[in-house]
Amino acid sequence: MNELTTALMTGIPLIVALSLLIALINHRRRAKRMRRQFREMAGEEERMFSFLHDLGLVIGREPSDAALSRMIVEGVLKVVGASGGAIYQESHETGFLNPAYVSEDCPPLVEVPVQVLEKARTDPRALESHLRLARVAVGDGLIGKGFSMPEAIRVQEPEDGLSVMVSPLRYAGKDIGVLAVARRPGGESFTDNDFAVFRSVAEQSSFAIGNARVHREANEKKEIEGELKNAREVQRVLLPQEDPVVTGFRVNGTNLPARIISGDYYDYIELPDGKLGVVVADVSGKGVAAGLLMAMCRSLLRAVSLANASPSAVLSAVNRYLFPDIREDMFISMIYGVLDPADGSLLFARAGHEPALIFRMASGEVELSKPKGLALGIDSGNVFERVTADERITLASGDCVLLFTDGVKEALNGVEEEFGLERLSATFREAARLGAEAVVRQVQDEVRSFTGEGPQMDDVTIVAIEKR
Repeated sequence: MNELTTALMTGIPLIVALSLLIALINHRRRAKRMRRQFREMAGEEERMFSFLHDLGLVIGREPSDAALSRMIVEGVLKVVGASGGAIYQESHETGFLNPAYVSEDCPPLVEVPVQVLEKARTDPRALESHLRLARVAVGDGLIGKGFSMPEAIRVQEPEDGLSVMVSPLRYAGKDIGVLAVARRPGGESFTDNDFAVFRSVAEQSSFAIGNARVHREANEKKEIEGELKNAREVQRVLLPQEDPVVTGFRVNGTNLPARIISGDYYDYIELPDGKLGVVVADVSGKGVAAGLLMAMCRSLLRAVSLANASPSAVLSAVNRYLFPDIREDMFISMIYGVLDPADGSLLFARAGHEPALIFRMASGEVELSKPKGLALGIDSGNVFERVTADERITLASGDCVLLFTDGVKEALNGVEEEFGLERLSATFREAARLGAEAVVRQVQDEVRSFTGEGPQMDDVTIVAIEKR
């Protein structure tokens, strides 16, 4: 027995009974609609939690931008019920966005050239390939404009009937990309609730992409630092491991890199007749490039020096070998000398390097010696060989020679004042009477005291040669 029959049997007027019936039917419809909305909301909430859960798992595995973008787009499509979507991320080339991921059957969200559309009539893969590969200029079209928009937008494209939601992706105040989803023509437009959910998902996606990048960059930095430390250990092996033994002389040196890899180096080379080659060099610039050039220069010098008695001839040969392969913005300054125990002399040549300082025990004075010479790698050879010349210094007992790189003289204190050649000469004069080891140690101490807590701006290399 239905509600109308019941109402009539109880004596309720027909019009009232009909009104009650209509109200009851409407109530049931509303209840049914509310139950359906509740189920939809519950399902949407479940999909949202599932998306966030999956997002957390993916981030924990430190994914690539492409893998994370795919997970985000596919997750968003399920949450808001879109037909397709895409993430575009900022390109290394400023002013452009590259597609990080475009879902299958995604409606075109960017302008498609006519020739691509024509080709797609016979080959659907042409359109798919274009959408997955074509970059977008910032400010161009819905995607390009979305990159710099202040917040997400929802639009109904009048030309193709697409319902689209677009949101900029930002992390730590920096624009990093664009997220967009769409429903095909003929389907329902995105609702206010869909848009609210989309904005929330876009915010979480921005954080996920930015956070993943930070972790990836941190790990890459650790790997690079590890590789550089290994390279530094290799480079350390190339430096002298102990003081050389040469009759009538005491030699001591040190290298203090400003960074992990040094562009300075010094070396001792055993030569025929008990002679010793001593070299101090400074490669322009710092870091890996300077370190590699230093290693190459060291090998060349060691090979060439055994066949040439003249330091200037050695430097000329090294320059000719180096010049074809050295970058235009790089060069090497070098001072190379040969100690001769037979007559107690130092024969040396200078290739654009700092001068040699000579302490004379007899007078207690410091002399400056700077024979002419051009830096290695600047000229192919003709000019270099014309201007580079040897100079011989005869040393008496107690005399001392100081070779150094510009990192010593140009060290800065807190008020941007250089340590300078005058301070270096005074320090050398004071320490020279105590021998080669004392000279190297005291120069280091004075430079460190002068610069204070400030960072070391350049590599420092010091070699002292004492005549016994």
